[in-house]
Amino acid sequence: MNTAPLRLRLDAAALAANWTLLADLSGPAACGAAVKANGYGLGARGVVERLAAAGCRDFFVATWGEARALADLGVSLSVLHGLRDADLADRPSTARPVLGTVEQVRRWREGGGGACDVMVDTGMNRLGISPRQVADGLLDGLAIETLMSHLVAADEDVPLNARQRNDFAALAGRSPARRMSLANSSGIALGSDYRFDLTRPGIALYGGRQRDLHAGIRQVVTPEAQILQRRRVPAGETIGYNATYTAPRDMEVAILNLGYADGYLRCFSNKGRALAGERVLPVVGRVSMDLTAICVDAAPDLAEGDWVAMAYDLPETAGLSGLSQYELLTGLGARFDRVWG
Repeated sequence: MNTAPLRLRLDAAALAANWTLLADLSGPAACGAAVKANGYGLGARGVVERLAAAGCRDFFVATWGEARALADLGVSLSVLHGLRDADLADRPSTARPVLGTVEQVRRWREGGGGACDVMVDTGMNRLGISPRQVADGLLDGLAIETLMSHLVAADEDVPLNARQRNDFAALAGRSPARRMSLANSSGIALGSDYRFDLTRPGIALYGGRQRDLHAGIRQVVTPEAQILQRRRVPAGETIGYNATYTAPRDMEVAILNLGYADGYLRCFSNKGRALAGERVLPVVGRVSMDLTAICVDAAPDLAEGDWVAMAYDLPETAGLSGLSQYELLTGLGARFDRVWG
C-alpha cells in the first residue's frame, strides 16, 4: 500500500494521560473533551475512540457534520454551533444541540424538543443567550442536560475571569439544566469554583500548555516528513524563494516533502527545526507551498527516502512562530497520514 511522504506521529498514551491529568484536576466535576475541528487536527475519530477508552463520556464538536461523522461511535456529542433549520431533519440520536439564540430555542421547541444543551454569554459576545434571558424563564420546560458558558481569557490573570464565573454561578437553579459547565483547559487551572459539574478541555488534551498546572501535559503530535532529495549547496549560493538564505559555507541540504499547504507555514522560514534523533537540523530558506529545506551537515547518514521529525512542542513552537498553539494543530493538513502509536 502506498503511504504519504508526510505523517503525524500521534501518541495515544500521551493523549490518554493528558485527559486523565485534566480529569484529576477537575476534581469531582466530570471531564469532557473538545474534539471539534477534526479533533484539533489529529483526526476526531481516533481521538474519540482513545479518549472514550480512557473514560471520557462527554464530547464537543462544532457542527452537525462533525457529529454525523462520529455518530456510529455511540458517544454523547454536543454540537456547539446550535441548530439551524437545515439541521432538523438529519440529526444523530446521540447528539444534542447547544442552543445559543432565542430563535434556536424556538426552533427546538417547535421541532419537538428533547434533550439539549444551552450556551449562555457571560462576556465573550460570541455565541449564547444572555443571563437575563435565562432568569426571565426563556428556558423553562426544556430538557437541558448542560448549561454552559465560555471564558474569555482563562489563560490570563484578569478580573474578567471572576466576573464571568460569578455571573454564571448566579444562574444555578434558574434553569432546568442538570449540569453546569464553564471551564476549558485553562479554566480548569483557575480553581475549583470554576469547574462546576463538567469541564471541557481542548488544547491541553493535545499537548497545549498555558498554565503552571499544565506542566505535566505531554506532547501528542509530531509531524514527520520524508526527504525528497539531498544536495550539496556551495558557499555563496542561495536557497529557496527570494534568496532569503545564503550558504555561509559549503553545506549539505535536504529537501522535505512539507510546506505551507500542509500547515507548516512561511513563518518557519529560517526559524524552524527538524530532528534526527538528538541532532538538530535547522530550516534554511523560505518555506514554500510543498517543500522545505533543512541543513543536514549534522546528519551525514540521512539520504533520500529517510524521515525526519519536525520540532513541534506546542508552547515552544508557538513562541518561535508567533502562531497560537491552536493554529499549530488545526492547520495541519489532509496530506499527512495520521499514525497512532
